[in-house]
Amino acid sequence: MVKTVSNTAPAGIPAATVIIFRNGGEGQLPEILMTVRSRNMAFAGGMAVFPGGRVDPADFALGKALSGAIEPDEAAHQIAVVRETLEETGLAIGLAGDIDANKARAARDLLMQTQALAPVLDEFNWSLDLAQLTPFARWFPQNEKIPRVFDTRFYLADLGTGAVDIEVDQTENSRLFWIDAQGALDMAEAGDIKLIFPTRRNLERLALFSSYEETKAHAEATPVKTIIPQIDKSGDKPMLRIVEDAGYPITSELLESVARG
Repeated sequence: MVKTVSNTAPAGIPAATVIIFRNGGEGQLPEILMTVRSRNMAFAGGMAVFPGGRVDPADFALGKALSGAIEPDEAAHQIAVVRETLEETGLAIGLAGDIDANKARAARDLLMQTQALAPVLDEFNWSLDLAQLTPFARWFPQNEKIPRVFDTRFYLADLGTGAVDIEVDQTENSRLFWIDAQGALDMAEAGDIKLIFPTRRNLERLALFSSYEETKAHAEATPVKTIIPQIDKSGDKPMLRIVEDAGYPITSELLESVARG
């Protein structure tokens, strides 16, 4: 039987994360940016994940202030991606204006002081360009025994060039690195990095494609469903499963092998 989600499961903390692509070397697969969370972090400490974090009240306020085709709640999640990426990595994605490495560095310093994106936009005369982000997935692992559960939306973004500077923030994260999706899975298999269940499933999905364009086309053709992993006890050993029709090639894993965040 598959265990159903209890009605007492806590409300999810809104969060957003981004899978950032860059070109690989000639004849090589595209690379994605991953970060290793500091071991002292309450969520996913020591795990390799994609850049991102919770959606702050200032993100919701800025999302409501925007006028456009994006619904304010969705805009807030995308704004959080822009803000968290600049803060965690130094990369300016989802932004338009006169942007170079020096200005991105100065913008990151200002963001660290203000903890909000709006003052950065005003200071550097930048605007949001959320069309750079493509919705990819939404994960909401629910468990009444876990006090902090995140309702996380995943997005895709493309840098195109490989000539980009990244710098770890040294607070929430201890390492940043570029690698293709299958390479990240191979690192996990070798024990070089650790992956939580959603990250592993998303890497397996990303590894199906040989370019950012293919990945984006797949994302645009696949409706985003809220994925709530379920425990299935019908076999010899409990399995953690997800729905079969959300674009993922592997939809289950032995519960005992699942890394806990």
